[in-house]
Amino acid sequence: MRVSTAFNRILSLDGAWVESVSFTNDGVVVAIRAKSRRHRCPCGRACSARYDWSRRRWRHLDMGAAKVWLEADIARVSCRACRRVRTEAVPWARPGARHSSDFEDVVAWLAQRMDKSAVSKLMRCSWAAVHHIVGLVVAEHLELTRLDGLVHIGVDEISYKKGHHYLTVVADHDQGRVVWAEPGKHTQALSGFFEALGPERRAAVQAVSMDLGTSYYSVTSAAVPHAAICFDPFHVIQIANRALDNVYSSTAREGAPVPSKQWRTARYALRAGAERLSEAKADLLGQLQRSSRRLWRAWFLKERLRDFYRIVEPAEARQYLRRWLRSASACRIREFVALARTLRSRFEQIVAAVELGISNSRLEGINAKIRVIQRRGYGHRSAKSLAEMIYLCLGGITIQLPTQR
Repeated sequence: MRVSTAFNRILSLDGAWVESVSFTNDGVVVAIRAKSRRHRCPCGRACSARYDWSRRRWRHLDMGAAKVWLEADIARVSCRACRRVRTEAVPWARPGARHSSDFEDVVAWLAQRMDKSAVSKLMRCSWAAVHHIVGLVVAEHLELTRLDGLVHIGVDEISYKKGHHYLTVVADHDQGRVVWAEPGKHTQALSGFFEALGPERRAAVQAVSMDLGTSYYSVTSAAVPHAAICFDPFHVIQIANRALDNVYSSTAREGAPVPSKQWRTARYALRAGAERLSEAKADLLGQLQRSSRRLWRAWFLKERLRDFYRIVEPAEARQYLRRWLRSASACRIREFVALARTLRSRFEQIVAAVELGISNSRLEGINAKIRVIQRRGYGHRSAKSLAEMIYLCLGGITIQLPTQR
């Protein structure tokens, strides 16, 4: 069997024939040529003639201990659609790449599971090459079609660097993938997403989940006024716990109603859910009910608000929350009166989360995975670099290895 025939079968290059093979000190150099004699611009348009040509090499997957290089003559073409001279597209590599598509796909597959330094060492290329390949693969897979079919979405921010540097992350609730990641946590970061959606895709959005912040709310209300905005239950209970902590602190200043050894334990009992209380802590709350009615009443209101998300049926959500707001407003506990005022101003958005069964829990899970990506890479030098890794790992991009084709 001829060497060129053997390498044709071994490499299985798309749209290319092996012409010759040479063994050099730098590795195995495989001379190839395209099967098609027509030149094609990277934009996809076929070009009748070439402008000029040169010889170029692409790094390919290693064969054992030897590096493999693909070598071919490549033309520059004058594209009428682009109205400029561009280097022709080849079937074995992405436009402008110095590595074959197979090599880049393996690097991207590894980058989904490893840090870039480890990938660089395993594939025997530079860290900068890995970084560049990730950007190329993400740009190829992450087309604007990822924004199609969005019905239920969630919005949240995550810090990626010291000094209040944030990314705004938008995820699809139905498919569990990140569809947008942009620097900043203010109106500009989210307004860019809605602009990219366009009028038709914005009209298809039915619900948006978020925390209780005002910046995302104002942009979303203006961009998709027909969509239901769902405030995340976790953040609602969080501000209720803060109100309870303030009641606890003010009670401590007036004098602890139970012995000092039990007072600190009482704080953990107040924060815990009623279903998780041990017998000792339940007895301690019983003492508080007798000795500090105000503190126990605050805990009781907090638990009834938790029940709003835990056991209330969607059809009964509005009536239940109205009753809770009346109780909190009449309790004469300043912190919970203020809490009731805050929740009343967001009544529709809080009820929508229960009626539609949508929360930001998926976003919180995605944020936890982003933290893993950050720790695995020991941080990222820019928001763009981190966003590319988020899209690669969490954007629903599936990399097919050469052995799977």
